[in-house]
Amino acid sequence: MIAVTGATGNVGSVLVRTLAEAGEKVVAISRGEKPVDLPPGVEHRRADIGDLEQLSAAVAGAEALFLLITGPQLVSGPEPERVLHAVAAAGVRRVVFVSSQGAVTRPDSGGYARTIAFDRALAASDLEWTSVRPGAFAANTYAWIEPVRTQRTVFAPFGDVGLPVVDPADIAAVAAAALTQDGHNGQAYTVTGPEAVTPRAQAEALAAALGEPLNFVELTRDQARVNMLRFMPESVADHTLEILGTPTAAEQQVSGDVQRVLGRPATSYADWAQRNIPAYR
Repeated sequence: MIAVTGATGNVGSVLVRTLAEAGEKVVAISRGEKPVDLPPGVEHRRADIGDLEQLSAAVAGAEALFLLITGPQLVSGPEPERVLHAVAAAGVRRVVFVSSQGAVTRPDSGGYARTIAFDRALAASDLEWTSVRPGAFAANTYAWIEPVRTQRTVFAPFGDVGLPVVDPADIAAVAAAALTQDGHNGQAYTVTGPEAVTPRAQAEALAAALGEPLNFVELTRDQARVNMLRFMPESVADHTLEILGTPTAAEQQVSGDVQRVLGRPATSYADWAQRNIPAYR
């Protein structure tokens, strides 16, 4: 059995469906704050990974775990060693952890300290482990849904700075491979899209998918920070803005790990936009 934390999120929801369609027995774990719409046969268990008693109960019976930390857990919570000990005591033997490319490219950033601590704790553990390190998410442009719907306008900072944004479905596919196949133990995969794309170009791709023009309004860094603080911790917002505004050469580089693991190219932002355009109509 495979336990999936963050099961209602952009990556977790796709992963649950992918595993279920492949015939795996899946337990979907979430805090219960979002509606749960699961494939037939998938069990839902409610737990906050910051509560080790809840987490232990939620993963009971699972041999493999998809571990995702979000929100407050990105900066605080039980020590990673305690989290891993709790899931191992419940029977988990394999963990696929969603780390971040920034944990490698910006190891001195306080916003990545906890992510780095999880990576190190996994490497020091007796568990089978794989670290999946995505760059910027294509789905971050879900933040544009309301202004696109109501104003046919995209508001974003750093309009001409490109990053190889990754489709969350590609992250889920790499995670599914590591959860269900041998040969991934001790591996760290950097997952990106197939090419760097700027926010302005992303807006153009959305316009093409909509079949209507969109205006692009470039926000200042301060304006963007105010928006980000509505849904992420301050340290996370600050290092996200650093990556978006002044990416390193490594952060702009396209990784071949999606191709290497899945045997197919990574999904482009334009293809992601075509698949997700109903959300913007």
